[in-house]
Amino acid sequence: MIYTQPQLPYPTDALAPAISKETVDFHYGKHEKAYIDNLNRLIQGSEFEDMELEEVIRHAKGPLFNNASQAWNHIFYFFSFSPDGGGEPEGELGDAIRAQFGSFEKFKEEFVAAGVGIFGSGWVWLSRDNDGRLFITTTSNAGNPLTDGLTPILTFDVWEHAYYLDYQNRRKDALEALWSIIDWDVVESRY
Repeated sequence: MIYTQPQLPYPTDALAPAISKETVDFHYGKHEKAYIDNLNRLIQGSEFEDMELEEVIRHAKGPLFNNASQAWNHIFYFFSFSPDGGGEPEGELGDAIRAQFGSFEKFKEEFVAAGVGIFGSGWVWLSRDNDGRLFITTTSNAGNPLTDGLTPILTFDVWEHAYYLDYQNRRKDALEALWSIIDWDVVESRY
């Protein structure tokens, strides 16, 4: 199977000022392309060659896992945004967040704090288990909640290449800016 990089559903300048065109061009245009190119090279002739990407992530190790997971993580991340995003989730997801975290504001505080607290590079996730319970988790490097049997709903990227051009070392500011571009319709569809 050959994996392809999907075209973003918005122009590369559409997420500014939360994420600049320059960051989208480098982050999605170059970093994500490299992960997909490496994934396609590494998977050829392997036992994973005909697997869906999620199954590769659940079972691969080493460089194949790293590139498969990073390819998936970045698509998941960038396809959570919209230039018309922001606000709060409604419906079942909004109800679950308020029930489990006390309020949407409290959830946002905990989510950002978890992302800020990651040492080095990684991801902060909102995931659910099979019973619909929500979890804020963090993973280092290319980690993904799929490997723990969870279903990812939302992620923020805390690798420096995700925010350094726009925010330098102000990771908290970068994470807080992302709330203004979240496409809650997409995120809720994952719950």
